[in-house]
Amino acid sequence: MSPAATPATPRPTAAFFDLDKTIIAKSSTLAFNKPFQAGGLISRTAMLRSAYAQFMYLVGGADHDQMEKLRQFMSNLCAGWDVATVREIVADTLHNTVDPLVYDEAVQLIEGHQAAGRDVIIVSTSGSEVVEPIGEMLGADHVVATKMEVADGRYTGEISFYAYAENKAKAIRDLARKRGYDLGNSFAYSDSVTDVSMLESVGHPFAVNPDKDLRKIAVEREWPVLVFNKPVALQSKVKLPPAKPTLAALAIAGVLAVGGTLWSQRRKRSSAV
Repeated sequence: MSPAATPATPRPTAAFFDLDKTIIAKSSTLAFNKPFQAGGLISRTAMLRSAYAQFMYLVGGADHDQMEKLRQFMSNLCAGWDVATVREIVADTLHNTVDPLVYDEAVQLIEGHQAAGRDVIIVSTSGSEVVEPIGEMLGADHVVATKMEVADGRYTGEISFYAYAENKAKAIRDLARKRGYDLGNSFAYSDSVTDVSMLESVGHPFAVNPDKDLRKIAVEREWPVLVFNKPVALQSKVKLPPAKPTLAALAIAGVLAVGGTLWSQRRKRSSAV
């Protein structure tokens, strides 16, 4: 066979996954509000604002304006935080905070892509300090996430790279050039209309639990729509080191204890009537 007739070596492919509401059932950043409060990083008021933002995110999805407000809120919130403390809290509370929220369907998809020899890459607007440990837990090959500026070991409140909208698509293209990915034969998964440019970057886009605007686009373009609704404990799928008693567990135990006390008192009052 002549050199000209030698078949070309197939280029590597990848599967790109959004994180929030695609792999896990809520916002990965806001999921840590209780551990961050227990660790002394945020006040109760800030935690309640985070919980409200989480509720709005789950119920209504997130358009560009909402994401910008969330970005500003989180940037202001973390200004002055000690980076080492954040990483320690995330590492210590990862099992309790994220593990029960992982979609079983997403885990199976990730395993399928890995078995097919594709790299798995998580592309998330959440901060790298949160996304990287989750990516490691899931066995991802690479993570693209928002990068916060740091000075003297503390966050300044400024963002050096915002992994959002077109920035996600650009990061995917940059990574493809660096690693030689064939994007035409690669896959991408997301729930949000803000990730349309990311989905357009690959030959096999999938809408997962899509918001109404992404669902409309997916129907128009005949993109497959997937529904994930089975959160699973990842420890039942992947062998993880044993979880430690954590700040998150202590915080949740405290909330349950207070709730139990109030319920008991209410019952006593009802019985006395």
